[in-house]
Amino acid sequence: MSGNIQLLTDTLAAAKAEGRSALIAYLPAGFPTVDGGIAAVKAVIDGGADVVEVGLPHSDPVLDGPVIQTADDIALRGGVKIADVMRTVREAHAATGKPILVMTYWNPIDRYGVERFTAELADAGGAGCILPDLPVQESALWREHAEKHGLATVFVVAPSSRDERLARITAAGSGFVYAASLMGVTGTRASVGAQAQTLVERTRATTELPVCVGLGVSNAAQATEVAGFADGVIVGSAFVKRMLDAPDDAAGLVAVRELAADLARGVRGQA
Repeated sequence: MSGNIQLLTDTLAAAKAEGRSALIAYLPAGFPTVDGGIAAVKAVIDGGADVVEVGLPHSDPVLDGPVIQTADDIALRGGVKIADVMRTVREAHAATGKPILVMTYWNPIDRYGVERFTAELADAGGAGCILPDLPVQESALWREHAEKHGLATVFVVAPSSRDERLARITAAGSGFVYAASLMGVTGTRASVGAQAQTLVERTRATTELPVCVGLGVSNAAQATEVAGFADGVIVGSAFVKRMLDAPDDAAGLVAVRELAADLARGVRGQA
């Protein structure tokens, strides 16, 4: 069974052909429950997300701020397992036909086994993985298995990345490049910051891969701003916060669907 890197590539290309950025949503698996998490992924796609990153909850999520940490803690206390992450990918992709990636830190994959993880993710219809803490110089084993199974390897670049390192990272990656808009952790912010556009320009100088921006985007106006210079707009904490703030699970699904629709208008310049 081959994974869906081609679907991811085609989806990002289709958005570009429409003259817009892709909307990429992030939600953790197992939050508020495994079934609730699957429903949330379907809801953001129904609202207009082009791609979804399913987070693999981790006890020490170094890139994630307090909102996602809270959701991860709820998922972990609920007993979420890697099998539940794979089920989330499988059911969300089967129901929507959209590219679904997993965002995970390296330690869970290392403990689970690279071959086992990549084979199961491909079998579930996954498009690839975002690996924020895997150094590119230590990624050969992962990339070998990901390529064998038709999975994208998405690396994260930051404003602090020197040009030489940017080139090394983008040469090793596939699918797209995740550009962190600022130094720090995930979370909603009043502004995305000028560093993001500069980082996108520097990254594009090294690669033909789409460059998608995350960290800090939380509303349609910010999505429009980022869509003006990036190939994709990544939103995570804002979706998770809507679910955390909702009075019940049903209201949470309505809230994330509405936010996705608002952001979808934003990436089209209709905010």
